[in-house]
Amino acid sequence: MKAQKSLFSEIPKSPTIDKVGVEERVSRFQTRSIKGATKMKGLSMVLSMIDLTTLEGKDTPNKVRQMCYKAQHLHNFQEGLPTVAAVCVYPSMVSVAREALKDSTIKIASVSTAFPSGQAPFEVKKIDTQFAIDAGADEIDMVISRGKFLAGEYNFVFDEIAAIKEICGTKRLKVILETGELATLDQVRRASDIAIHAGADFIKTSTGKIQPAATMQVTYTMLMAIRDHFDRTGVMIGMKPAGGISTSKLALHNLVMVKEILGEAWLTNEWFRFGASSLANDVLMQYMKQVTGKYQSADYFTID
Repeated sequence: MKAQKSLFSEIPKSPTIDKVGVEERVSRFQTRSIKGATKMKGLSMVLSMIDLTTLEGKDTPNKVRQMCYKAQHLHNFQEGLPTVAAVCVYPSMVSVAREALKDSTIKIASVSTAFPSGQAPFEVKKIDTQFAIDAGADEIDMVISRGKFLAGEYNFVFDEIAAIKEICGTKRLKVILETGELATLDQVRRASDIAIHAGADFIKTSTGKIQPAATMQVTYTMLMAIRDHFDRTGVMIGMKPAGGISTSKLALHNLVMVKEILGEAWLTNEWFRFGASSLANDVLMQYMKQVTGKYQSADYFTID
């Protein structure tokens, strides 16, 4: 692979992460009680930040169309609900989503670079990415080469991200670290710094295929990388925890953490997303509980 940048050496040295300190901070966010009007506002915000996702080998055009319908009609009997931020699909399904969402402002995100493993030659990754863009993707969610990263080949990882960003042009690039394979918070921080400096518009925890995925400890570490970068440069980077966030309670705790670390400017779907397939239904159940005083059956909500 031909290097696209020569700026790797300019990345500041990543700080050592105090794991105990991170766990203590996170535990404080997890004890917050959010009620009443604040909870309603938070639930609506969560819905607006979801990248509704289907990334399975058994995906079909009809399944993607159904998901796109749900993205636009989260609840047919409750007015005032937002739509989700985006739908996320494989490159082969982007054109289906584009047709289904042609009258919508919902973004279309596509995974690329041999998702989820990243184990493919770079030429294949380029073709994968260009195919998704040509099919109509607004955003690209790429995976890094974790094997290269864990082998200490940081220049390779940096150059690969930079090259994919060059292909994306003005399309937003989310870089998936697959934190469940990185083993330590120090590694998560190093990968975050590399992705940010190589041109990522967002950094994303996981593919959703590996556990543990988007733990709050991992998200906290990545948010701190974003904050440090903003403090140095004034440039905002987005954050997308993905995988394992299936309850409204956990989603709200993540929003509290984002607000305290990065500030309210990040509390929009331009800068913060949830990668999820099941979160929307739980948030809808909690939202309707606030509206009606009782939980609706899960039968009220579509599965996909």
